[in-house]
Amino acid sequence: MNQMLRCPHDQRFSDLIRSRTGIQLPVHRRQMIESRLRPRISAVGASGFDNYLSRLFDDGLLEEELPLVIDLLTTNKTDFYRESVHFDVLVREIVPEAIRRTAPHAPRLKIWSAASSEGAEAYTTAIVLAEAQRAGQRFSYAILGTDISRRMLERAQRAIYSTEQLAPVPSELRARYTMKARAPTHAGTARIVPELRDRVQFMHLNLMDQTYSVDRDVDVIFLRNVLIYFGAEDQAAVVSRMVSHLRPGGYLMVGHSESMVVSHPHLTQHSPSIFRKT
Repeated sequence: MNQMLRCPHDQRFSDLIRSRTGIQLPVHRRQMIESRLRPRISAVGASGFDNYLSRLFDDGLLEEELPLVIDLLTTNKTDFYRESVHFDVLVREIVPEAIRRTAPHAPRLKIWSAASSEGAEAYTTAIVLAEAQRAGQRFSYAILGTDISRRMLERAQRAIYSTEQLAPVPSELRARYTMKARAPTHAGTARIVPELRDRVQFMHLNLMDQTYSVDRDVDVIFLRNVLIYFGAEDQAAVVSRMVSHLRPGGYLMVGHSESMVVSHPHLTQHSPSIFRKT
């Protein structure tokens, strides 16, 4: 926050969240911040947001509360087949390219969904790659999903989605790759089939960490609609770390609104929002 602050702890809180998560909290979003943290404000018996911040910094609640605060403040927007052009490029260009590169041996593609939320991006990737295999392309694949929110990771591992969430998935693919719930308590939901769940792993990871416990020969990294929440310095640092985990010739895919913030000497632009490591 760089405008008039309402509470002595506002700036300290803003700086803390930025340093831990990269997320910037401008003062004009204070109402949204208060709304998201209302469950914690109530849980600790604070009289309001200002009192909650005082409880965090003055009463020793910070370390206990911070993981819960981060979980509530992170934006967990996710959809199946979101920005579908990326999946088209994956199947039509990247997979055939990998097959040609490793011929006569079948390649093993490594895909990283770097802000996987509750898993829609990772499972969409699994669906389109499974369909490419069904079409006769010879390759194997492994998908890693990482996120800062442990709550979202738990949902991703369960791989259970509502009918509304699965609506962007074509009906024939929903029939092939999901199982409708039988229990009345789970009516209106479906689960990703085991064959795809076995190809996807999820792991907690904070993009603000200086190092990532991820392989350094990844073929494709999805880093979509994350950088928009970071400042310029953090954007550059995260992109640099991502590039170090791509194999030469690997691809970084970002959100369409983020293309202009991606700049790195080892990246060339393949198309809008898609970059390739040289």
